Amino acid sequence: TDSGDAAMDLLQERCGVDADVAALVVQYLAAGRGGLGALPTRDNIILERFFDESGGMQVVAHAPFGARVNRALGLALRKRFCATFDFELQAAANDDCVLLSLGPQHSFPLQDVPKFLRSNSVEETLRKAALLAPMFQVRWRWNLNRSLAVLRFKRGRKNPAPIQRMESDDILAAVFPKLVACQNENPTGPIEIPDHPLVEQTMYDCLHEAMDVDGLRELVERMEQGAVRITCRDTTEPSVLAHEIVNGQPYTFLDDAPLEERRSRAVQLRRGLPVDARDLGRLDVAAIDRVRDEAAPQPRDIDELHDLLLSVVLLRPNESWQEWFVELTERGRAMTVDTGSGMLWCAVESRRRAEALLPGAAFQPDAQPPAALNPAVDRDDAAAHAVRGHLEVTGPVTDAELSARTAIAPAVINIALARLEGEGFVLRGSFDPALGEEQWCARRLLVRIHSYTQYRLRREIEPVTAQDFMRFLLRWQRVSPGTQREGRSGVAATVAQLQGFEVPVSSWESDILPRRVAGYHAALLDHICMSGEVAWARLRVRDTPDEDTVSRSVAYPNRATPVTLFMRADMAWLLQSVRGDAVPVEPATGATRQVLEALRQHGALFGSDIAALTRRLPSEVDAALWDGVARGLVTADGYAAVRALLSGRRWQQQAASRRGLRHGAAARGTVGGRWSLLHAPLPVDDRDALAEAVAEQLLVRWGVVFRDLLVRETFAVAWRDVLWALRRMEARGTVRGGRFVNGFAGEQFALPEAVDTLRTVRRTQPGGEVVTLSATDPLNLVGVIVPGSRVTAVRTNTVTYRDGVAVEDGHMVAAAAAL
Repeated sequence: TDSGDAAMDLLQERCGVDADVAALVVQYLAAGRGGLGALPTRDNIILERFFDESGGMQVVAHAPFGARVNRALGLALRKRFCATFDFELQAAANDDCVLLSLGPQHSFPLQDVPKFLRSNSVEETLRKAALLAPMFQVRWRWNLNRSLAVLRFKRGRKNPAPIQRMESDDILAAVFPKLVACQNENPTGPIEIPDHPLVEQTMYDCLHEAMDVDGLRELVERMEQGAVRITCRDTTEPSVLAHEIVNGQPYTFLDDAPLEERRSRAVQLRRGLPVDARDLGRLDVAAIDRVRDEAAPQPRDIDELHDLLLSVVLLRPNESWQEWFVELTERGRAMTVDTGSGMLWCAVESRRRAEALLPGAAFQPDAQPPAALNPAVDRDDAAAHAVRGHLEVTGPVTDAELSARTAIAPAVINIALARLEGEGFVLRGSFDPALGEEQWCARRLLVRIHSYTQYRLRREIEPVTAQDFMRFLLRWQRVSPGTQREGRSGVAATVAQLQGFEVPVSSWESDILPRRVAGYHAALLDHICMSGEVAWARLRVRDTPDEDTVSRSVAYPNRATPVTLFMRADMAWLLQSVRGDAVPVEPATGATRQVLEALRQHGALFGSDIAALTRRLPSEVDAALWDGVARGLVTADGYAAVRALLSGRRWQQQAASRRGLRHGAAARGTVGGRWSLLHAPLPVDDRDALAEAVAEQLLVRWGVVFRDLLVRETFAVAWRDVLWALRRMEARGTVRGGRFVNGFAGEQFALPEAVDTLRTVRRTQPGGEVVTLSATDPLNLVGVIVPGSRVTAVRTNTVTYRDGVAVEDGHMVAAAAAL
């Protein structure tokens, strides 16, 4: 987008970073804004709340005020939570965030968090919070060392650190006994700070060096004045901006809980940035409906219906349970309640609660429960009991709907909800988009909804089977019906995807390109070759044979000679990545030697020019050129030269008897463009850059890369170098690492767009799709990806896949069931 480009330009101008770094920063912030709906600024603090795997909650305050202010903010909030809920929270803070780890018993509106602090009392709150923070002990020991109360050296020797700590504790017990007193056995209320210079100095250091109490006071004042906005977000999983603090290091901790006991470690984070920026606060509607169905009461007999009535106090009539209710009424266990605007069901034992909630209602039959079973109750207690019962069997619900279900006055409902919220039983928020207004949901049901939503999101990146991966590859390389590319651009894109992969020279136009480009014809390839966009050659250096073998093997063009098509701009790194340090061997004598010398002296030549310069017959020139191709020494500017070499030879027999100066007829044998030496390019000195180029090519070819997939590749770059390149690319955010295909060991990496296609393939049911390929095709992966016997990569063999499973003689191979 234009805004993203402008942001990248601004970053490059002001921060002095290159385009790649600027793009990563913009992508990271865009993902954060997509998850939170906005980005935190110094005028906008974003409060984010999400559940962890243990059922607890994590509250992250995205506040870019620096570590000192955030440390003060985190400690002050932790102290206020401790005083409110009587529970010691775990907290952490860094330059950008504050994290509070809450237990399963905590429930409060996020909007109330800023109200916990007041500018006129925040310093006193922070002073009390700092006393029990680890920083106080550290600063205390430091001040004792500076004041020489505890010596670092005694009698010329270093005073051991454990001894220094014990001496510091002894002095603290003498100066500040209440701080080291047993708080559980001898509670004495708030700790009074003694008037002692060491204590005052330590407290000053904590408030003004480790923290910034003045900055915190100013921040709270601005929050009270409305100059700093508070945006609240309930999310289904941590936003990318929260990942750093969730994985915070020990120096960010504001309490003394060790790393392995941190509640934040129970949060499961996605790996890398999300493929698309989306709203993490949106719960899955299917998950909400599923929880509602699971929680909905389904009594199976009159006893279970009676239990339901006891838990909800008041219940609207249900026709499917009418017979059981009549039987309960006849047995004196239930009654109807006439509110004047409708009828309700009620258990006899709950009559006193119903009377407290619905004064003036008529009960039929007018049975009184024993006082011992149902003594007089307070209206608020009865309302809390009834609302709790209804929330247990419903999902997200509004207070108006609760009032309609129970006929209880809305004001009484609101009091009950506030009471249950204080107990941590219910949470308020916007959960179901169909309801719109503020909703309430029982905490345990909301945890289940979040769990189901996360399960669906995680299922989207679950590893696929080998069969689904093969189906993906058929689409990724545009071989499946309906996925082919078209036209000149389609041929160029196919070459860019397959460059570096060598197949028999005759297979390119008979088996490879026609399978991937709809309506392929030779003119398309000739056009991009003659324009200089695409070239062809044999990249891999063959083993050096003896001259007799050479003469026999190149007497005529060989259709099985492996060559590759490649983008001419990539020739330098492709040659080095395939050949490494190997050098093609030139023959010492013969026609091939003469042809190479002619090309070396005169540059690119047509076949007729080569025949005239070398005074060789056209058939000998053809054989020499083909020998040069097989050795990886020569190439031509058009693929028509390959077709000419592979064409019939009758005209050569006729031309062999011709003599004289006119050679026009014989020259027809070497049409198809100019021939030239395949010059060895300047070496790529940067080994990492070469490995990254190979890694990028493999990702373009396969979408998902892992070691087992590279059996037929000819790159000479070691896998360990490619692996490190992929890891660097993952760190930059250009690829994603993870487990994408089941059944294969080692690390796996994928392009973001490939992950989307993998998800689509997994969600699409197989439809009996049959694809038949030449065994020379790169997608001949039988015995590599899918089970089956390896098929030799020769043109006479074919490979057939049915829904991604190899087929032999019309039957799926054995072991396909293991997929």
